[in-house]
Amino acid sequence: MSEPLLQIDHLAKRFGGIVATDDVAFSVEKDELHAVIGPNGAGKTTLIAQLSGQLRPDAGRVRFAGNDITALPVYRRSALGLARSFQITSLFLDSSVLDNVALAVQAHAGHSFRFWRNARNEDDLRAPARAALARVGLSERADVPASALSHGEHRQLELAMALAGKPRLLLLDEPMAGLGPEESARMVVMLRALKSEVTILLVEHDMEAVFALADRITVLVYGRVIASGAPADIRANRQVRDAYLGEQEAAHG
Repeated sequence: MSEPLLQIDHLAKRFGGIVATDDVAFSVEKDELHAVIGPNGAGKTTLIAQLSGQLRPDAGRVRFAGNDITALPVYRRSALGLARSFQITSLFLDSSVLDNVALAVQAHAGHSFRFWRNARNEDDLRAPARAALARVGLSERADVPASALSHGEHRQLELAMALAGKPRLLLLDEPMAGLGPEESARMVVMLRALKSEVTILLVEHDMEAVFALADRITVLVYGRVIASGAPADIRANRQVRDAYLGEQEAAHG
């Protein structure tokens, strides 16, 4: 069997007396959508920050595409094909939708930001930017300012910016956060289409979306993995139901 695209071994992170991730270990196979779920405070965002390079783990190892990336900074991981979409969007609201994505293409290519003035006209930046917008359904909004987009469209734009660098693995942190039912449904359709093109690690509270999309699910509680497996196995796991899914169902019942 081939090596997983992402291998996480015994990852640990503490903040003073708080254990954010505790001996976390699981893998993400190439071409799968792997979801990480768990209650608030489970350590999910801390885990994503360690995988993206924003946080250095206190212990453990992260391997990506055969490389030990545990000590690599964000930009080195990005160059290897690891991209992150944030829980809170960070966009250039006064610039057009297309310019936002062109800037992401430019940043991934390693150009200095002083060349940004030329990015509006350079085909080698704008062509991949338009392709990324097409993948998330924003082609018709390319020339409007980012400030004119709805919250759901901001999520789509941020996803296009993450895709602009043609990543091998996309880390998505709560892409459904703040979306209404229709926007969430559109996001699910979009992610279902994307999962055939790029491997995705998805952190998400929306269990309906998770079970509609995930090939495998890992459950974190108090920083520890309590289960990892196929969606049907996770849904049937009594420990998972007691720790998390039961309260989710009660909240939506």
